[in-house]
Amino acid sequence: MYFLAILTGQLRLRKKAFANPEDAVRHGGLEFFREDPDVERCRRAHLNDLENILPFLFLGAVYSLTGPSLPVARLHFLVFLLCRVLHSAAYLLALTPPTRSAAYVLGQVPCVSMALQVLVAVVPYA
Repeated sequence: MYFLAILTGQLRLRKKAFANPEDAVRHGGLEFFREDPDVERCRRAHLNDLENILPFLFLGAVYSLTGPSLPVARLHFLVFLLCRVLHSAAYLLALTPPTRSAAYVLGQVPCVSMALQVLVAVVPYA
């Protein structure tokens, strides 16, 4: 996620495609206040990471509080990490379908598993 933030900024500079007029003026003029397809693809990949990783961090923290088995928790986290890296690479490199969607779906498996385990852990207290 952090890598994509840096990459988006670097692409904006390289392609001279700025989202704000003041940035464009600073780097050559208002003609650079524009969109670029490569910058937009990178920006969308970054937004997609934000939409998925931040909820995962919250869910993973709550899941960790339920006292899960350490190897099982590590497996959940590893599967999610690998799937997000693959998803981001597939997004940036425009890999052929269904690479990106398969990475997304497989990355949701540990999320659903953790959510169910959290629910099972809290039901006795309801």
